[in-house]
Amino acid sequence: MNRRHFIQQSAVGAGLALASQPIWAMPASAFPVVRTAAGQRKFTSAFVEQTIERMHKTIRDPELAWLFENCFPNTLDTTVQFKITHDQPDTFVITGDIDAMWLRDSTAQVWPYLPLIKEDPTLRQLIAGVIRRQAQCIRWDPYANAFYADQTKEGEWKSDKTTMKPGLHERKWELDSLCYPIRLAYHYLKTTGDTSPFDADWLQAMQLVLKTCQEQQRKTSRGPYKFSRETAWSTDTVPGDGFGNPTRSIGLIHSIFRPSDDATVFPFYVPSNWFAVVSFRQLAAMLDQLFPSPKAELPTFSSECRALANEVEAALKKYAIYTHPVYGRIYALEVDGYGNYLLQDDANVPNLLALPYLGAMPAADPIYRATRRFVLSPDNPYFFKGKAAEGVGSPHTLINNIWTMSLTMRALTSTDDQEILAQLRQLKQTHAGTGFMHESFDKDDPAKFTRKWFAWANTLFGELILKVANERPQLLSKEI
Repeated sequence: MNRRHFIQQSAVGAGLALASQPIWAMPASAFPVVRTAAGQRKFTSAFVEQTIERMHKTIRDPELAWLFENCFPNTLDTTVQFKITHDQPDTFVITGDIDAMWLRDSTAQVWPYLPLIKEDPTLRQLIAGVIRRQAQCIRWDPYANAFYADQTKEGEWKSDKTTMKPGLHERKWELDSLCYPIRLAYHYLKTTGDTSPFDADWLQAMQLVLKTCQEQQRKTSRGPYKFSRETAWSTDTVPGDGFGNPTRSIGLIHSIFRPSDDATVFPFYVPSNWFAVVSFRQLAAMLDQLFPSPKAELPTFSSECRALANEVEAALKKYAIYTHPVYGRIYALEVDGYGNYLLQDDANVPNLLALPYLGAMPAADPIYRATRRFVLSPDNPYFFKGKAAEGVGSPHTLINNIWTMSLTMRALTSTDDQEILAQLRQLKQTHAGTGFMHESFDKDDPAKFTRKWFAWANTLFGELILKVANERPQLLSKEI
């Protein structure tokens, strides 16, 4: 199924245990058990369970502790398929209510567990298996964004006018899809020192990543990728001849679709290009560490990664900054090289709000600070404020729907205690009694939400709570 099919889902008929009265009015002992039963969980880590127990002692607010207990392990409880194949770990990670693996989501879903893998060898194997599976997916098709576990399966989008193959759920070219596997691999290596996932197959996948991104700079041609779909949603396909709207070759990398799986207006999607700068520098550092032997092609590979990162960064600083009459110099969400700018943000990560989270720049960067003020203001057409909450939404869920991910990311990138507390309160008050984070909810009525089972939103919330506990424990020492 496509994510579009979940836009109209709400709490009604969601199959989750709903409280008969508002959760905040109930005693701690009355919170319903909504986490998957122990015997039905896909994967169990003793260290994850210990973390949950520790956080129960750390978090004073009983509802917040209950949310953490449900959300933090949700990826492991419900979405992973872990096995050993040919003596190597192999981990397929569905996104939740869609039975397919996104390169982006699978990285983000296991990301909060990285701090535990030095102590937990089985959890380390599971994440090594994600790295291997992602490399396999990239070798299968570097332009695809989502894959099936079975490479012979044909999905509902097999009629899309692009080079569809069995095993592909969807073939939307999204630049961030190739950045996320590098993010996971780099930090896995940095955390563990384990080099076992980084074999010839992984190296081949990374060479395809570089080749694909160079193709999508479109310096000499428009490249091999094009896409078209028969659909009632204009943002679910690409206009014209399937190559996206016109651009001028300025060194940036095209991303025909956003992280939301919506088509870009101007195909230079700025947050993903910043993500690529970070990712190719990380890849170059990995190559230098992993392959120091004098193989003729590898020094060139490493230097090409750095050169691409430098070129993209220079182009971003030259072409992606817009002088706003209110906020001054800010980053646009999308540009085309002809002087056109799309001024908004989208809740899906990478986005403008998340640039420090991805390592693109410090939170104190003056252009980021100005951009952040714009993103979190009514001047951003996808910033919504209602009776229930205020936050950033997405064209993917139309107007007046706030994404829980935007609230979590606002807190993750904040340096202000009161702002962080405000996001925690909103997250606590908008789960509609389900005990889980959703994709989005109506700004006035959280019971109207999309996607009852969205593992990325759940584990991202868990990541936030752990970050607050580590850096600002006083915020969790009282009821919120």
